[in-house]
Amino acid sequence: MAATAATVTRAALIALVILCAIPARVPTRGQEHPHRVVSLVPATTEMFFAMGAGDRLVGLGSYDRFPPEVATIPRVGGLLDPNTERIIELRPDLVILYETQEELKRQLERANIAYYRYEHRALADITSTIRALGERIGTPQRANDVAVAIERDIEAVRRSVAGLDRPSTLLVFSRDPGSLRNITASGGYGFLADLMDVAGASNVFGEIQQQSVQAGTEMILARRPDVIIELRYGASAGGRSDDLEKWKTLASVPAVRSGRIYVLTGDQFVVPGPRIVLAARQLAHAIHPR
Repeated sequence: MAATAATVTRAALIALVILCAIPARVPTRGQEHPHRVVSLVPATTEMFFAMGAGDRLVGLGSYDRFPPEVATIPRVGGLLDPNTERIIELRPDLVILYETQEELKRQLERANIAYYRYEHRALADITSTIRALGERIGTPQRANDVAVAIERDIEAVRRSVAGLDRPSTLLVFSRDPGSLRNITASGGYGFLADLMDVAGASNVFGEIQQQSVQAGTEMILARRPDVIIELRYGASAGGRSDDLEKWKTLASVPAVRSGRIYVLTGDQFVVPGPRIVLAARQLAHAIHPR
């Protein structure tokens, strides 16, 4: 049972990674700006707080962990298990949900509750979503200020590594604890692939236009990355450091020979929101240590 629960949790977290954002509106309940918002998406929750609108959130998804203020807000399920009854009980005038939650959309439409669709895509969609949410809730200037600051800081990271060699890099989302089985790594599409480019890396799977790649050890041996970076987040953030020893079985890989295997910890790597700047800086430091 414990193994099954761990597998479901990991699958849900990976889904959050693999699912950046495109807005859409359902014009119900008039056109007034919403003040009771349920957010099932951790990224948009963080955007609300960054815009100074966290007090409008009356319900959150299961995986919201930042900022600390989220601890006091009721939970209503998430991508895989939204609690529609609980959502409706909270009397929201806007629900932010994932594009793929078709059944939840239908139930909200029947209840005449407006929703905003969210779909993971590229790095640039983070700031476009912030601006779109700001327009939707009536705080366009604050939203634009947040977006401009993120764009400025991302560009500063890009400039800091400009002209440096771009080491081939394997960015690992997850793998089975204690082994090199079921490795999931960044492909060449999506916000993490874009982030690797900003941080001055050459993605070993950059030509594969997918957000994730199931990477067997044979593939990794063939790609010969100079740097291996593992992301640990959510329940796996406190994983054992000696787990990295497993990479020594791939002794011919340059990153293994040189000891350039790093663990970067924190949900900022899998929540495409305002903290993406922190993630970019951490990646750049690992790829280009000074």
